[in-house]
Amino acid sequence: MKNGQPVNAGRRSFVKGAAASAGSLVVGFHVPFLKNADAQTPSSASTAIPEINAWVVVKPDDTVVVRIARSEMGQGTLTGLAQLVAEELECDWAKVTTEYPTPGQNLARSRAWGDFGTGGSRGIRQSQDYVRKGGAIARTMLVQAAADEWKVPATECTVAKSVISHAASKRQTTFGKVSAAAAKLTPPKDIALKDPKNWTLIGKRVARLDTVEKTTGKQIYGMDLKLPGMLNAAIKACPVFGGKLKGFDDSATMKVAGIKKIVRVGDDAVAVVADTWWHAKKGLDALKIEWDEGANAKASSAAYAEVVKAGLTAKDAAVGNKNGDALAAIAASAKTVEAVYSYPHQNHACMETMNATAVWTAEKCEVWTPTQNGEGALAATSEAAGLPNSKCEVYKLHLGGGFGRRGAVHDWVRQVVLIAKQMPGTPIKLIWSREEDMVQGKYHPLTHCKMVAGLDEKGEITGLHMRISGQSILASLRPEAIRNGMDPVVFQGLNDGGGEAMIGYGFANLLIDHAMRNPHVPPGFWRGVNLNQNAIYLECFIDEIAAATKQDPLALRRKLMTKYPKHQAVLEAVAKHVGWDKPAPAGVFRGLAQTHGFGSYVAACAEVSVSKEGALKVHRIVAATDCGYAVNPQQIEAQVEGSFVYGLGAALYQECTVKDGRIVETNFHDYPSLKLADMPKVETLIVASGGFWGGVGEPTIAVAAPAVLNAIFAATGKRIRDLPLKNHSLKA
Repeated sequence: MKNGQPVNAGRRSFVKGAAASAGSLVVGFHVPFLKNADAQTPSSASTAIPEINAWVVVKPDDTVVVRIARSEMGQGTLTGLAQLVAEELECDWAKVTTEYPTPGQNLARSRAWGDFGTGGSRGIRQSQDYVRKGGAIARTMLVQAAADEWKVPATECTVAKSVISHAASKRQTTFGKVSAAAAKLTPPKDIALKDPKNWTLIGKRVARLDTVEKTTGKQIYGMDLKLPGMLNAAIKACPVFGGKLKGFDDSATMKVAGIKKIVRVGDDAVAVVADTWWHAKKGLDALKIEWDEGANAKASSAAYAEVVKAGLTAKDAAVGNKNGDALAAIAASAKTVEAVYSYPHQNHACMETMNATAVWTAEKCEVWTPTQNGEGALAATSEAAGLPNSKCEVYKLHLGGGFGRRGAVHDWVRQVVLIAKQMPGTPIKLIWSREEDMVQGKYHPLTHCKMVAGLDEKGEITGLHMRISGQSILASLRPEAIRNGMDPVVFQGLNDGGGEAMIGYGFANLLIDHAMRNPHVPPGFWRGVNLNQNAIYLECFIDEIAAATKQDPLALRRKLMTKYPKHQAVLEAVAKHVGWDKPAPAGVFRGLAQTHGFGSYVAACAEVSVSKEGALKVHRIVAATDCGYAVNPQQIEAQVEGSFVYGLGAALYQECTVKDGRIVETNFHDYPSLKLADMPKVETLIVASGGFWGGVGEPTIAVAAPAVLNAIFAATGKRIRDLPLKNHSLKA
């Protein structure tokens, strides 16, 4: 795959495609946590050019191909990772391109590319070290090859923009001219990376590598893919989770033009295969299906709410963060402040619905699909195909949105393989309709939260108890990760003392616990995950305490943040930029929020107005991000802006409800996204303090809703404690 495009619709091997240009240099490096990852393997395409490993390819024309294991879904990982490699390689950025390796090749070569997963805002932060080493090793070998040719010490040579120079002899050469010789050298075992102060490409606003093909329409997504002889499939699974397919009457469907076959898919779905997807969809609509809806046929959101509500006062709760004795401190307090918040199920609603193309034979199964985890897609392919991993392959395509939906679960991949298995040798492209995508999601978990703070006579916080009740993602997707009833993901943004998230406030007595209550609606990792609601619960409640004690919300946070300077730094940056100490424009009100997640510190201030008729207008959001090292400021700004699109859309409009066991919302008419007219001006402050690598794709989503909710309270005096806002009247 080149720049996300299919290299070949057939079975051309990755190694052969990579070494198609004779004389290419293929450079790799050891990934510390892998075994045998740096073993040398002869290229199947050219015995003259030994393959060292498969991260960096330098072709004779000086083109540099950077192999990217992570997935590109609009977040800019493809460009950012290439930027990291190019910084150490000292190549000409104008000649950099990228390719995806395949998960089959990764497994066949002892996982030489490491982790293929793309989620948790970790595409750059968890691979930056070894991809930079790849660039540094490549540069060292290229310089050594030139020095050997000139018979001079490599230390006397310099390199810039793919040109190697020896000043004393006034000689120059290019990467491409020495790539063949460099490929024969033994890669150095120890390599020094640049000091950040010497970076020339990292930290720069370089153009994204995928922009041109996306804007010209050349970019191929999964729904665009075409293979010779391909047929199309539309599918419908039981709308009640846990239900089964009982039977169907296909008499009307077989009268629809273009229908080729109707197939059962597992025990819970039926698919119609036709010459075009529209014919398949029409045939599916005509199919009379009988479902066995099972034990969940009468489940409803109202019933769930009662179960989750009961968990707020239940005795069974797993502790996620604790210091002192919060319950005793609250009981002895002069005054208490109490509030109950809730957060609904939500769908990922990717613009590109779930889709994949598969070809199955008894000897081989191949799948082309957008995925956030190529190895996960390969495992799903192998299981459904009934073939070992070595006889399966997945070709990753750019994603038209992921947000977590295309990561942990590959149900659509399993389906397309099961369909293709019933039509051996025929390429089958499965596309979910928007309605199927909406009712067969893996939803943002449903939770409620009861907050109780104890105050002394002076209004100082003596204790805080935060009881979360509701769904666990890991209980469904990774039950082995549950320890003593505790799901660590539930406590995102609420931990203390380091790790993936820190609460950011110092409380003398603190208790944060979780009563697990799991409905039958399957949960999933939804962009930002549990950090989203946890930031709402905590940040809005901090504002409630400020109001109850007649304190400025910023001043209260400052008092609680004395031990958390990085949290305070982003908050202060926002306050200074927005002019918190000065009056807002007439009719405009402000709200603050901050959090830490996915390795980064973020804060935001929202400026809103509410008309007499109750119309909300979010005018401006100022957001600060400290992600440690900022690889590409332009991409960070775009990610922050996109986070507010996603976060505000969820806060304003998005809720998935259940009636008669099934999801009610089926399309954008009843599950709206943020419209252009609703989008505020976003001003991004990059407060890069250095010394660590944080993510940027998700953390800012979490401060979108609480900043707006706190601003709404400032404007109206109304405290909104459950979302979406469309369910509430803001009329005075």
